[in-house]
Amino acid sequence: MRTAIRSSTAAALAIAASACLAVGPAHAATAEGDPPDATLEVYPASVTPGDRVSVHTLACGVGASASGDASAVGAGTFKLAVDTHDEVVVGRFEVPSSASPGTYAIRARCANGKEISGDLMVTLTAGAEPVRPQGHVKTGVGGTIGRDPVQTAAGVAALAVAAAGGTWLLHRRARGDRI
Repeated sequence: MRTAIRSSTAAALAIAASACLAVGPAHAATAEGDPPDATLEVYPASVTPGDRVSVHTLACGVGASASGDASAVGAGTFKLAVDTHDEVVVGRFEVPSSASPGTYAIRARCANGKEISGDLMVTLTAGAEPVRPQGHVKTGVGGTIGRDPVQTAAGVAALAVAAAGGTWLLHRRARGDRI
């Protein structure tokens, strides 16, 4: 039985792994037939309110320009222009201090009419892990506040008496004694 479960689990994992490999890495939105470099790269991809963000793309072509739209996050429009390389257009904007946490689509429209987008994630603190609950649990039936040695000893004694009594009753029943 365990062999069948292990082999079916292994088969399921193999199918899941092959599905993940077939999908490949996630990229920003591109039009069908565009090369992989026809994306809007957002850096850094995760920011806090007030941070500056850079976007760049190869989608617009050599020496081109584009207009960006970060109004989803509240930053409005911005310009993308050729920076150090003729084929890359770059733009910058600042995330407003009033921005709420979430993922926002940043869009750009090239002078050649091509539209591209990328995702920007706004968090409350840079690189922070999710806030985990701390402190004691108030359940109404005791809780986790401290340990009382007297209550602990009483609980252990009650469990020991219950276990001994249960064992004694099972032993008498196995011998056929009547209670």
